[in-house]
Amino acid sequence: MAKVPVQQAFQAATRDFSLDHAGRQLCKLWRMNPDWLDHARRAVPRYTSYPTAADFTAAAGEAEAAAWAASAPRGEPLSVYLHIPFCETLCWYCGCATSVPNGYARVGAYAARLQQEADLWARAVGEHGGIGHLHFGGGSPNALRADDFAALVARLKSGFGLRGDAEIAVELDPRTMHDGQVEAFAAAGVTRVSLGVQTLAPAVQAAVNRIQPPDMVAGLVADLRRAGIGAINMDLMYGLPHQTTEDVAAAARFAAEQGAARISVFGYAHVPWFAKHQKAIDDAALPDLPDRLEQAGVAADVLKAAGYRPIGLDHYARASDPLAVAASEGRLRRNFQGYTDDPCETLIGMGATSISQFREGFVQNCKDRKIWGEAVAAGRLPVERGIALTPDDRLRARAIEQLMCALEVDANAVCSEMGAPEGCLEDALARTRALQPAGLCTVDGSVVRVPDSARLFLRTVAQCFDARTSAAPEQRHAKAV
Repeated sequence: MAKVPVQQAFQAATRDFSLDHAGRQLCKLWRMNPDWLDHARRAVPRYTSYPTAADFTAAAGEAEAAAWAASAPRGEPLSVYLHIPFCETLCWYCGCATSVPNGYARVGAYAARLQQEADLWARAVGEHGGIGHLHFGGGSPNALRADDFAALVARLKSGFGLRGDAEIAVELDPRTMHDGQVEAFAAAGVTRVSLGVQTLAPAVQAAVNRIQPPDMVAGLVADLRRAGIGAINMDLMYGLPHQTTEDVAAAARFAAEQGAARISVFGYAHVPWFAKHQKAIDDAALPDLPDRLEQAGVAADVLKAAGYRPIGLDHYARASDPLAVAASEGRLRRNFQGYTDDPCETLIGMGATSISQFREGFVQNCKDRKIWGEAVAAGRLPVERGIALTPDDRLRARAIEQLMCALEVDANAVCSEMGAPEGCLEDALARTRALQPAGLCTVDGSVVRVPDSARLFLRTVAQCFDARTSAAPEQRHAKAV
C-alpha cells in the first residue's frame, strides 16, 4: 500500500468530517450504546493522586508535613510547585483556585509571603539533591511582575539549589502578558511554558469571558522562541458553550501549526455548585454528551494526523518531546500537574491550596489566602489537611498510575512489585470485568487493558482500583467525559 504524505493525510483528516470519519463513527457508536453514555455521565476523580484530595482530612497537618519533609531521601532531587492564585480577568469555565486582584498590591504581598514560605520549606526538607522540576501554576503566574518572578526563582535557587538539568515551567495567560516578562522568564532560566488557548471561536470566547485572537497567541509564541524558550505547550478544551466540532478541530489545527511540543485537550467540567462563577454560563448552550464525545474524538484525529502521539487520558506530544519519550520507555508519571516525565518522589507545594507529596502521604496548604499568609508570617508550615498513606493506598496508587499512563496494568505484577500477596487486587479485577461487556476494557487473567477507542473512559476503569472514593457523592467529582 502506498504511503500517504504526512501533510496530505493531515489535510484529509481535518478538512471535513463526513459520516465515515472515525470521530463521527465513534460518536455514532456512543449514541447507539446507552452503556457508554451512562458511564460518561458518572462522576469520577481525575486521579492525579491516590488517595484523591477529596479524601484529605485534618488528621494530617503541619506536624506530619514537617516530619515527612525531613525524611526526604538524602541526595534525591525534588519538585517544587508554586501556586499563583490571581488572574486579571476571570474565565467563566475556570475551576481553579484564583481571583481578580484589582491592582497589584495583593499580588505583590502574596509574592513576598511565597518567598517566606520557600524559606520555611527549605529549612524543613531533608538533605535533598536540589530542585529537578520547578513549576509555576495558577491562576496566571504572569500576574507576577517580572521583578517578583525573578526574586522568587532566586530565593528558590538559594534555598534549595537548582540542578543543572532542571526544568522550569510556567503557565501563561496570553492575554495578560506585560512588557519585559518574556525576557524575565528567559533570564530566570525558564525552559517550558504552557499557554492557555482553550478555544479560538469568537462566539465561544465571548460565552466564557476569554477574548483571545489567534494572532495574540501566535505573537507570544514567536516572542518566546526569540527569547530562547522553545518548549511550548498548549491547553485546549472541548464541551464549552456554543462550541462545535469544527471549533475544536480548528483549535487543534492551530496548536499543531504553531508547533506546540505538547497539547492537552480537556473536557469542560460544568460544576457550578463548586465553581460559583460557572453560573454565568448558560446550561442550554453546552454541547450534549454525544457532541462532547465527538469533539474529543475529532481533536484526537486532528492531532494524530499532525504527528502527535496520544499520552494517557488527554495529552498529546511530538515523538521527540520528553513526555512522549517517557511514555515509550515506560517512565511516564502522573501527579498534581497532570502527566509528566518528572521522576521525583517528593513534591513541595507552595502557596494557598497547594498540595505536597511525600512517600508517607499528602498534605495541602490552607485554602484561605489570609489564613495561609498568617501561618507563614508566624513561621509555620501553612498546612491544614492531608492524609497518611497505608500499604493498601500505595498498592492501589501504583495500579491506578500505571493504568492512567499506559492504558494497561497487570494487577498481580503490581502486587509483586509492592510486596503484597498475589490476589490483593482481586476486588478491583472483579469490578473491571463488569466493564467488559460495554467495551471499556478487556481483562485477561490479571491484566487489564483499555482500548484506544475507550481512552476517554480511563478514569472510569481506574476507579475500579479505588477503595476509597468509588462510592463518593456525585458532586465531589466531574463527569467522566
